[in-house]
Amino acid sequence: MEVSRIRALRGPNLWSHHTAIETIVSCTPAECSIADLPDLETRLRARFPEIGPLQTTGHDEPVAMAHVLELAALGLQAQAGCPVTFSRTTQTLETGVFQVVAEYSEEAVGRLALEFAEALCLSALNDTPFDLGEALTQLRDLDEDVRLGPSTGSIVQAAVARNIPYRRLTNGSLVLFGWGSRQRKIQAAEMDGTSAIAEAIAQDKELTKRLLDAAGVPVPLGRTAVDMDDAWAIACEIGLPVVVKPKDGNQGKGVTVNVTTREQLDAGYIAASEFRDDILVERYLPGNDFRLLVIGNKLIAAARRDPPQVVGDGTHSVRELVEQVNKDPRRGTGHATSLTKIRFDDIALASLAKQGYLADTVPPKGKRVILRNNANLSTGGSATDVTDDVHPDIAASAVAAAQMIGLDICGVDLVCDSVLKPIEDQNGGIVEVNAAPGLRMHLSPSFGKGRPVGEAIVAAMFADGDDGRIPVVAVTGTNGKTTTVRLIAHLLTTSGLRTGMTNTDGVYIEGRRIDTGDCSGPRSARNVLLHPDVDAAVFETARGGILREGLAFDRCQVAVITNIGSGDHLGLNYITTVEDLAVLKRVIVQNVADSGVAVLNAADPIIAKMAHNCTGTVTFFAADSQNPVLARHKAQGNRVVYVDGSSLIAYEGAEMQKIALSGIPITRNGAIGFQVENVMASVAAAWGVGITWDAIRTGLKTFANESDNAPGRFNVFDYRGATLIADYGHNPDAILALVQAVESMPANRRSVVISGAGDRRDQDIRQQTEILGAAFDEVILYQDQCQRGRADGEVVALLRTGLANASRTKEIKEINGEFIAIDTALASLSEGDLCLILIDQVEEALAHIAKRIAEA
Repeated sequence: MEVSRIRALRGPNLWSHHTAIETIVSCTPAECSIADLPDLETRLRARFPEIGPLQTTGHDEPVAMAHVLELAALGLQAQAGCPVTFSRTTQTLETGVFQVVAEYSEEAVGRLALEFAEALCLSALNDTPFDLGEALTQLRDLDEDVRLGPSTGSIVQAAVARNIPYRRLTNGSLVLFGWGSRQRKIQAAEMDGTSAIAEAIAQDKELTKRLLDAAGVPVPLGRTAVDMDDAWAIACEIGLPVVVKPKDGNQGKGVTVNVTTREQLDAGYIAASEFRDDILVERYLPGNDFRLLVIGNKLIAAARRDPPQVVGDGTHSVRELVEQVNKDPRRGTGHATSLTKIRFDDIALASLAKQGYLADTVPPKGKRVILRNNANLSTGGSATDVTDDVHPDIAASAVAAAQMIGLDICGVDLVCDSVLKPIEDQNGGIVEVNAAPGLRMHLSPSFGKGRPVGEAIVAAMFADGDDGRIPVVAVTGTNGKTTTVRLIAHLLTTSGLRTGMTNTDGVYIEGRRIDTGDCSGPRSARNVLLHPDVDAAVFETARGGILREGLAFDRCQVAVITNIGSGDHLGLNYITTVEDLAVLKRVIVQNVADSGVAVLNAADPIIAKMAHNCTGTVTFFAADSQNPVLARHKAQGNRVVYVDGSSLIAYEGAEMQKIALSGIPITRNGAIGFQVENVMASVAAAWGVGITWDAIRTGLKTFANESDNAPGRFNVFDYRGATLIADYGHNPDAILALVQAVESMPANRRSVVISGAGDRRDQDIRQQTEILGAAFDEVILYQDQCQRGRADGEVVALLRTGLANASRTKEIKEINGEFIAIDTALASLSEGDLCLILIDQVEEALAHIAKRIAEA
């Protein structure tokens, strides 16, 4: 068994809506059925008993080792605690070669699971050892390292529940919600609206206290010490006991409480100095430690925090009691679990010594033993929810403290006996205000119910009904994609939306190109969704990107499929038939939002059937108003776009919009059939986004299919009285559409310049010149830079073969080099001739043509 070409499908894909690892698995003839491998299943289950059934009930087809690999990759993740359920194995047309897909929740974990699954399978095949426990431990540890912690995770879960898309920007807790101009960001429990000044104030505990005191919020007396002697002087000044802590510490680090002697103060000063040079000494407030969580202008949750402690049973030592408590599955070593393991360190030993205990002391039954003086959860403390008990005056003081500092999300530390009555009535005070507070104690308190703090944070960023999404239009098909994308983007821009666009020419933001090359894949689309100046996005969605990574988005507002026809790039990546290609293109239709629209070509039967795969509504388009699919859809009151005489009609129910084709320059008064189809698809897409008809009409009128607006898409030039047409057509369907278009244009003599891409099938390359041979007097074949694995001269030979029975072509030339071929064609043109130039290097070829025109 050989595992190769491992891909991470990071968005909805050919197989499912789930993120997944896809790989190619080659099996030997014996491995194509494990029934032919004696004791294989027995050895496999001995190594991984939880792998589950290898055969689906009711099926008796052979089970290949590739299928075993799939089940192992999924099962190992599930046993490691990762929530995955989807997997699939598919036989390719190659004997013994399979495509294996297994869902993942974290990409790194999914990849490692596949590695262990392969090792498990080989172990069973070769009867060698496999350490299941070690594999599961590594998977769990990796998952804990890379997955979001409970605080950030709760915010993400709340966003997902509201259909707000998210994307992790780092391996840490920096997360983007929404798209484009409607995006927001968080890092842990901190929003992008939080100012750096507010955060700096919160870190300066002395300044925080001064500001809170000015706002009338009770705070303990104290100030920063110059040195250890000054610290003792401050303690004597404000009265013992005191607290010694770093001026800008966090998580209780370096804090010593209830200091009553000079010795204790000196020790506390030294401990605090390990974290900060500036040491704060303040009055110790007796009472319980409460954390109040303020989000926006509301108190959302409150918890009483208790220091790490154990309760004696009269039998076990303190150390043994701590070990028992730390076995609680809710306790971990970091922040990935709801509670943290109690640290048994020097601080814990010092706390025991104050109580007269050693680590091996057996405390009396029922005796509470404190392991630390502070109640921070990161040191093993626990929390009890008291949200429902908070007095309104305390809640008001917490909100006032957060607003005085300027924090959108604020953890307010309060020390008092109880939250049932005002702070002033019990000599309590607010001792700290924290930016980016931990949420664990409120999500999963040790006692009491969890609070929906994630939902509250999301609600503070996004108003009710706001899902943070911008309109996304995805366009795919065999031909016309780029022109359709450009026209849709132009219509959206005309309506006033700042539009981002990706296509085979580059990435564009508000008409400005920010990246070049073929940018029709998911990486470029994700970059557009990241851009803060984008109100709407239009993506050319090529087959290659869907195969490599899946879609860049979870849902789109509009999905457009221009055509499938006889297909393109067949035979690559196991897409061998038109039906395979349609299933792949259909992915964008399957991922239309429930409120979205699929724009489908009713004249293409294989596309028309995709209507059943759309959870939103469907708009059909076709030039023929009598097309059965379109006519039936129209009769049912649904949206359709078609041509009636010299006008384009958009129809829904009793409402109709009529646009004269003479007002749409790209169609040349309706003479260019494939451009009419592109316009119909674009109009339907803009309609689906909600663009006004006035804006649509204006956009159609102002979109000229020139080389600077739609390069390589039927660009027409005049050269010494001859007509030049430059186009990027590169498959039989495109060639046929171009021939139909140029036949409507008068010419004395017709010539064509053509090459072919080497990654097409032989018959697809030959068919292009078979079509051209019936429509052009002269054909100039050139070898370009796009051989793509073909031998030198092989593509040109195939093109010449296609001309063997040409009914019109009388002259054939072979040229090495695209620009030389163009010059050869131009040299033979006379006034009234027409030349179709099928370009490969779009920008360079158009620049070359423009230069020759200027020189004429």
